Amino acid sequence: MTPKQVLQQWLEHFNNADIENISNLYAEDAVNHQVANEPVVGKAAISDMFAREFGNADMVCIPENIFEDKEWAILEWKDPKDMRGCGFFQIQNDKIIFQRGYWDKLSFHRLYNIPLDMGNTGQDHL
Repeated sequence: MTPKQVLQQWLEHFNNADIENISNLYAEDAVNHQVANEPVVGKAAISDMFAREFGNADMVCIPENIFEDKEWAILEWKDPKDMRGCGFFQIQNDKIIFQRGYWDKLSFHRLYNIPLDMGNTGQDHL
């Protein structure tokens, strides 16, 4: 498969909150770094991350642009609440080995009414 085809499968599984199939698109030692969060390393940890995230919000990713460059697929997206971001997926042997996403965490938490952990203060705050 091309990187773009893998990304199109990722989008389908993401929009169906299909944790098992989206996780299977990642290599065992993959890294998912959403820049608003610490990097998540390993397929099992990425699967756990998706389980938490899909449990927090009904997320939908609407692709606006998809680009492909060698082993990279690049996604510019929005969601139904007009949240916007972009993602970069490095793909080798039909598996995502590295993903980096850029989006505004504070806006996401406000739009979806999710408490934002403020670190060591012990308080959640929006």
